[in-house]
Amino acid sequence: MAASFPETAISTERLLLRPLEDGDAPALAELMADELVYAWTDFPQPFTEARATDWARRLAPAHRAAGRGITFTVTEHLTQRVVGAVELRNTDWRLRSTEICCVTAPWARGEGYAPEAVLGVAQWLFEDRGFLRLELRTAAGNTAGQQVAQKVGSISEGVLRSAWIVRGGEPGASGYEGRSDLILWSLLPEDMDVPPEPGRPAEPYALRD
Repeated sequence: MAASFPETAISTERLLLRPLEDGDAPALAELMADELVYAWTDFPQPFTEARATDWARRLAPAHRAAGRGITFTVTEHLTQRVVGAVELRNTDWRLRSTEICCVTAPWARGEGYAPEAVLGVAQWLFEDRGFLRLELRTAAGNTAGQQVAQKVGSISEGVLRSAWIVRGGEPGASGYEGRSDLILWSLLPEDMDVPPEPGRPAEPYALRD
């Protein structure tokens, strides 16, 4: 198997995860300007529509082709509206391991979209791409991110001390920055539901209790 990801789309019960498109630029720029996305992620700021377009046209395809990861726009099946973005990064092909970062639009929070998107990607990685480990890293104060990790069945492996920088103030402005611990989570194939037997149609995955 080549050490790169194919250009693909992933469908879940309510969501479609697909490659970034030029038309996503306004929604992605608005999403990245949200104060929580600004605080808890390392996406560059200010995240303008021009930067979003460059992400779709140049950066994301190069990221995928080089084998570093893959980026998806997350949309609702029902409305085709952009509800978030998912990025795989820091991929280690020898270990079959990668890290996932998921952001959700403010208006779409509380609907369970983030766990659904993460589980969709995990199922694809484990069952289709032969991966053996998916990592999530959440800042110590990012309780929403920690809830997503728990809902998908991830196991907390410990704390990386002073391993992150949390941004504050207005997105894109000259705000403060403070160091934070990171909680490291992992999801392995055995942490998810057992795949169906050969010849049986795949059932939609379910959130673990």
